Amino acid sequence: MISLALTLVAAWVALLITLATRSPRGTGLAESLRLLPDLLRLIRNLAADRALPRTIRIRLAPLLAYLASPIDIVPDFIPVLGYADDAIITAVVLRSIIRRTGIQVVRSHWPGTQPDSQPSPD
Repeated sequence: MISLALTLVAAWVALLITLATRSPRGTGLAESLRLLPDLLRLIRNLAADRALPRTIRIRLAPLLAYLASPIDIVPDFIPVLGYADDAIITAVVLRSIIRRTGIQVVRSHWPGTQPDSQPSPD
């Protein structure tokens, strides 16, 4: 039991170190928190668009319910990993929507800064 606990702690520390050293510049917690409202508005806008196929809107309803639900695959109180399941599920659903409808549809519903108008990282 002790060796299992030590292994889990070591894996968690290794994950934190990897995330800290491999994350791109400017993608910290503050940037992620600023992205969240825009992402939620994007999902809501896509779900409300009657021009999109019904199957797309059906995919978004469970995603919104899952994000709003306090019950997760990995509980949110677990550092880093707690929010990773939300991010992964959201990314998978949005990727399937982009594959089905195209990136332009998602960009047209994006409420945040457009990629073309972002300042260069220099």
